[in-house]
Amino acid sequence: MINETKASQISQDSQKQPQGQQTSTIPSRRITHPTHHRGLKLRYAPVALILSFIVIACNSTSQLDPSSISQSHNESTALKIWWDKGSNLEEDEALLQVVSNWEKKSGNQVKLSFYTNDELPEKTKRAIQAGYLPDIVMSSSAERELIPHLAWEGKLTDVSDVIEPLKNIYSETALEAVYFYNKLAKRRSYYAIPINQLTIHIHYWRDLLKQVGKSESDIPKDWDGFWTFWKQVQDDLQIQQKDQQKKIYGLGFPVSIGAADTYYTFEQILEAYDVQIVDSQGKLRFGDPKVRQTIIKSLEWYAKFYQQGYVPPNAIKWLNPDNNRNLLNRTVIMTPNTTLSIPAAVRQNPDTYRNKLSTIAFPNKPSGKPMRYLVAVNAAIVFTESKNQKQAKDFLRYLVQPKIIGTYIKAAGGRYLPIMKPVWKDPFWTNPADPHLSTASKALIGGLTRPFYFVRNPAYSLILQENVWGKALNRIVVDGISPEQAADEAIARIQQIFDQWQ
Repeated sequence: MINETKASQISQDSQKQPQGQQTSTIPSRRITHPTHHRGLKLRYAPVALILSFIVIACNSTSQLDPSSISQSHNESTALKIWWDKGSNLEEDEALLQVVSNWEKKSGNQVKLSFYTNDELPEKTKRAIQAGYLPDIVMSSSAERELIPHLAWEGKLTDVSDVIEPLKNIYSETALEAVYFYNKLAKRRSYYAIPINQLTIHIHYWRDLLKQVGKSESDIPKDWDGFWTFWKQVQDDLQIQQKDQQKKIYGLGFPVSIGAADTYYTFEQILEAYDVQIVDSQGKLRFGDPKVRQTIIKSLEWYAKFYQQGYVPPNAIKWLNPDNNRNLLNRTVIMTPNTTLSIPAAVRQNPDTYRNKLSTIAFPNKPSGKPMRYLVAVNAAIVFTESKNQKQAKDFLRYLVQPKIIGTYIKAAGGRYLPIMKPVWKDPFWTNPADPHLSTASKALIGGLTRPFYFVRNPAYSLILQENVWGKALNRIVVDGISPEQAADEAIARIQQIFDQWQ
């Protein structure tokens, strides 16, 4: 635990913080608290009590004379880091400890601020416009909302000198995911440091299967059989529970515009049907009529589960936490999810975590080939106009040492997964006694993976931000248009965005 610092070490900016932000100048008070991330609820009553006293103590610093603070602490020399809030207290504590250790080792000071993953990209955009930039930003939303565009515009520092010495221990997909084109330099290079990764998983209730006489061994591995299985489980449960008011749905598919889970899940379905929308040169492939036909097929396949009553009616309005909530509230039997936040939410209940809830891989593709998983890489960036670029790179070199970053990622409870081969050797990730982490690990260690298309062309990140696929699905299930019309509208919008970006 880091002890309290002198009042002179607390910066002016930390006196008045927007709601949801945590700021700490290290070494300092640990101004951390449990947060709600994608529906998670942390139950640390004793910790909450302690933190309430910390908040009171922190509020008292706002009465200090700002001039005396600025005189005793030269904020311009401190390394300014903006980072995603963790999903649990331990995750933030782990980063605070890394920062504290680096400060002692380097003799540098750090001003560390935590923000939610919804607010950090917007705050960063405002800072860029104002010319008041942090030195390092690490946001789980930055991969699609910030990094592709900033790299293209030449606003990110080339960090190849940090990555190259460790290149052989990173996963190939992680390296590809941070290898962007710089329009000013007219070349590709590494413009972000991979920190961790996530991919899509399927979670379901074992005990609900047991109620209808099924087990995990009964779940088919072929594409059509796999999805038909969950429909049948819903039908069987309805027969058993026909007198109960609460209906349990077979599939927790998001069908909304407001949830990133919608486009992530649908992009995985496009991958399942081997749809290649963007080629290796970053060009759209809509000239191939097979691409249009397969997009139509994928939209029709996805929408039919909602239309047939196997997806909750309110899935058209879901936000990011809602597929988590519906599974944890046992409104749905299974749901795809882009992190392991669902099992992390029940980790404190061993019976639920190990016996009732389960994580399984996607079935084989309709072609019969193994599934290739889309991977999102959370990465740290340094700006070309940041004041402390040398210190920023030094800190990142320290953080990405396998032992250090492995400890930090583990502290998140497995919500995110490693991107370095030596870190995977820790039995924590592959222990078969953990039904969730061991399953997720198999998909990333031995499976096929690829990053999203915005690595090839930053215009594609706008497709995801706009949730073009969520809009297309809504047009089918809400407005009643045909999959053909929805596909043509989506294709036209994607083409328009690419044309504007050029």
